[in-house]
Amino acid sequence: MSIMHDLLIQIPEPDILSRFESARRDTSLAVLEGFHAIKHAIRFGAEIDLVVSSNLPEMRHLADVLAPDVKDQLDGITVEVPGDIFKRLAPHPHRTELIAIAQRRVTDLSLILDDPQQKPVVFLENPSHLGNMGAAIRVAAGAGAAAVITSGQHDPWNPVAIRGGAGLQYAIPVARTEELPECDRPLVAIHPDGEELSADSIPDCAILAFGEEREGLSDTVLQQAEKCLRIPMTEGVSSLNLATAVAVTLYAWRLSDRD
Repeated sequence: MSIMHDLLIQIPEPDILSRFESARRDTSLAVLEGFHAIKHAIRFGAEIDLVVSSNLPEMRHLADVLAPDVKDQLDGITVEVPGDIFKRLAPHPHRTELIAIAQRRVTDLSLILDDPQQKPVVFLENPSHLGNMGAAIRVAAGAGAAAVITSGQHDPWNPVAIRGGAGLQYAIPVARTEELPECDRPLVAIHPDGEELSADSIPDCAILAFGEEREGLSDTVLQQAEKCLRIPMTEGVSSLNLATAVAVTLYAWRLSDRD
């Protein structure tokens, strides 16, 4: 058992409750709910402040099976608390009985947009559902996108979005903006009136813009777009879930014949 674990395990339960309550209001911190979010955060180099579990044997079993690469680090920084205390740390405690506080990863939007790599950037305009936002970030990380940019009222580091993203906000640059600034990257709108999406229809360095789940892309973004692409769908099917649309588009790009 590490010295850090010996120190953390002595944190009084009221102090743990206070730290999580404070972390949910602190825009420099992230609350990670569930084993997978914490696993990914550790794997991708997050600075973890505190991990709390109500079932250490189950946590160790999950680490053995799903993430042996982070088991020792996770075990060395985890505090065990009674189940009644754990239930007070989140509005809907995760079934894996694990929760953590970590430092958010700060991303410079200009560095994202000026990066010359050919990978596309995903732009989510005013997403209305935190879980969908998180799932879209998860897909973008899995597909190898350059970054995810969001606009609107919802924070991509909200605990619900992190839960939906399985903590992969730490695997890919994520930034939030009032509006998408001008840059040299071509803006491509994913829109029902565009040309049909294909493996070679996405230009290099593109910003792929996806609209709000109900209203779609704004006129401002559509007017700025250099190109519109539509996802082919069976007649009568009007739309796809946001994260699904992001997945279809990014994996079309992945299938393109690029070096």
